[in-house]
Amino acid sequence: MLRYLVTLQAPDRKGLVEQIANVISRHNGNWLDSEMRHIDGVFAAILQLEVSALKWDTLLESLECIEGLSCTYSKTGHIAEPIKRLSFNLVAYDREGLVLEISNKINALGINIEQFSSQQETAGHSGIALFRATMGLGLSDPSQEEQLTESLYELGDDVVLDKLSKSA
Repeated sequence: MLRYLVTLQAPDRKGLVEQIANVISRHNGNWLDSEMRHIDGVFAAILQLEVSALKWDTLLESLECIEGLSCTYSKTGHIAEPIKRLSFNLVAYDREGLVLEISNKINALGINIEQFSSQQETAGHSGIALFRATMGLGLSDPSQEEQLTESLYELGDDVVLDKLSKSA
């Protein structure tokens, strides 16, 4: 069995996930992990699948037959696990370049961004545009945690950072 990371995109419609799941099941694929979103009328998904090498090509052809669905993929392998995982919520005033600033701070410390989800929202009491992100990070050294917190607060006085969980 081989593992693949598959990205899918299509105009969103009812029953699309069921169609995708049906194709994977018909080809004896195992749906290991996924993230799916609806953004501006478009369905976007990232799937990790495990499939027999003999069935991969026909599974891929069947996915590509789903109306409007575009698909990219890559074979995956096992990588070294981080020493520590952390999750944070970050809220700040929305501004151009904020994701770049955040990713620069994290990368400068040698930390891997394993998950990043963001959205813009409006503060109910003031109407100010806010940026909200949830991040899952993989640290290679436990000492990076304190450096990370300090570095993210350097983004500005408006930054609110909440640590959600940790595991060693």
